[in-house]
Amino acid sequence: MFSKILIANRGEIACRIARTCSEMGIATVAVYSSVDAAALHVRMCNEAVHIGPAPSKDSYLNIENILAAAIETEAEAIHPGYGFLSENPRLVEACADSGIVFIGPSAENITAMGSKSQAKATMAAAGVPVLPGYEGEDQDDQVLLRAAEKTGFPVLIKAVSGGGGKGMRVVDHADAFLDALASVRREALSSFADDRVLIEQFLPAARHVEVQVFGDSLGNVVHLHERDCTLQRRHQKVIEEAPAPGLRDDTREALHRAGVAAASAIAYQGAGTVEFLLGPDEQFYFMEMNTRLQVEHPVTEMITGTDLVAWQIRIAAGEPLPLQQEDIVALGSAMEARVYAESPSNQFLPSTGALTVFNGPDTGEHCRLDSGVQQGDELSPYYDPMIAKLITFGGTREKARVRLQHALTQIDIVGIDHNVSFLHRLLDLSEFRSGEISDGYHTEVIAEKLASILSDNNNIPAALIAVAMLKASASATDRDDDVWYPRDHIVGWRLNMHSDRIVELEHNESRYIITVRDTPKGMRVSVGDDSFELKLIAISGQSLSFRTGVVSFTMRYYAFENGISIHCDGTTEFIRFVDRSSGDEDETGVDSDLEAPMPGIIIAVNVTAGDTVECGQVLMVMEAMKMEHSITAPRAGTVVEVFYGVGEQVMQGTPVLILSDSDADE
Repeated sequence: MFSKILIANRGEIACRIARTCSEMGIATVAVYSSVDAAALHVRMCNEAVHIGPAPSKDSYLNIENILAAAIETEAEAIHPGYGFLSENPRLVEACADSGIVFIGPSAENITAMGSKSQAKATMAAAGVPVLPGYEGEDQDDQVLLRAAEKTGFPVLIKAVSGGGGKGMRVVDHADAFLDALASVRREALSSFADDRVLIEQFLPAARHVEVQVFGDSLGNVVHLHERDCTLQRRHQKVIEEAPAPGLRDDTREALHRAGVAAASAIAYQGAGTVEFLLGPDEQFYFMEMNTRLQVEHPVTEMITGTDLVAWQIRIAAGEPLPLQQEDIVALGSAMEARVYAESPSNQFLPSTGALTVFNGPDTGEHCRLDSGVQQGDELSPYYDPMIAKLITFGGTREKARVRLQHALTQIDIVGIDHNVSFLHRLLDLSEFRSGEISDGYHTEVIAEKLASILSDNNNIPAALIAVAMLKASASATDRDDDVWYPRDHIVGWRLNMHSDRIVELEHNESRYIITVRDTPKGMRVSVGDDSFELKLIAISGQSLSFRTGVVSFTMRYYAFENGISIHCDGTTEFIRFVDRSSGDEDETGVDSDLEAPMPGIIIAVNVTAGDTVECGQVLMVMEAMKMEHSITAPRAGTVVEVFYGVGEQVMQGTPVLILSDSDADE
């Protein structure tokens, strides 16, 4: 067994690997970029080596620097985690040349499955069903367009070397094909240094089901049952579960056989995931094989009672599979939710900044939180926006779902935008609760239901009432501090101290003028034409309970100089105080559509000063946290000035160009 392992990754997966190594008595070496010097994965490992500046290509994708770090620290093996170099055969070969063990499959395994076109051909030869499409070497635009037309729209353009939902676009019509092709190529080149694509028939009403496989050096291959990853947005998984719900026994068994056949066809060693699309008739088709550990591997660990990282390490050390197929039993159900630093209401754009508050649920036998950050850490724009993975287990699928939803209500995040409320609402979708394609459960359900999911927020009125009560109570006593503390005032709340107190609040882009009046029974809060009688029940620490009529609310709150973050039943809202005396208005004079919607790097500039543009035309393209975003013209007009060029870093809210109205006077 190894005595020291270098973890060639960062974030939650590096922390995850470090924990298993610690349990196995193996010392660990972390690698870090300039912005990660104080990161949690660095603090968790026994040693740490700086490998370059913040951009991934100069640090976490730098094979030479990572290998030098392993040699310098005398690490016997390198665990790549997932993402970055985990599926790069060059790292495997470099490890072999240096006498270092790569904890993962062989370079031949990775190469065979790393090219999606080659993988499809291999799987077809092995008798695994594949979708029709084009996997040819001719990458001419018109050749690809004709192939798409022959396949039949809608089609999916996929990066040949892609993964993790990157380098994929669904195209419904021929007119949109070339623009989508350019976008996929650009993203593929940036993420995988390979802009080749393939064309695949798009199966619109399908589920995403995958089989966890493992192989050892003795030729043994087993499966650890399947996972369902149907709940996705932009082809990226959001909530995963094991086992997959609602499958016929024969379909489940056929999936397992196909997964083992796929791994056996290439004499696979280590952890791998064979991904399939499952149609309404339960016919399934091979999508790809990920030759690494998956983000969602904890749900498999939950139902099988295994540690898949430990399996990887033991197999890399030359040991046989820890269990034979007949000994791998799936019990109960597990679900995982990916908590991201992003804004669901703003096209899921990533968010960066300091985690002012980050508190999670109580963990134990039925609940697990995997994270690479802690309260006070800074989230940079250079890497994936994942904050944490929340995993729950139950004897039944419904128990796992209820536990996951409850655990989400216990997560408090302040300082950045996040998707906790969004995840909480997803778990209430009738389609998800059913888990059946016949009831509308398929990979596009989030896109179809997005508007209603985002508007389903019944706690905003209660949050406004609570903040108005806290603010009005705090204003009853003057303080010199920059930050006010509502509890100091409410604990000593005296009736009839003041008559009406007016509080002006802002939530998102809406403003509310609220009147608060003391009454013999508590307070009366008026918002427009609505009026609520309030009774304080309790306030303790960050928790506030109050009653309006017969309805009681319990909320956690975090007070700041400019507002309060309210957390209630899985919903997080930041209510801002409006300073009426200062005007508190946005007077930038620049169209907000032409400001950077997120912090990131400009990767394409399609216009110059003087160009005439049409409404909807793509003017610039930005990239941040592995996500590409187009800045489009909100109206027809003329470009007056362009402020940034390709490769430049831009902060969120910064004007990137000025566009005049098409009918403006010259």
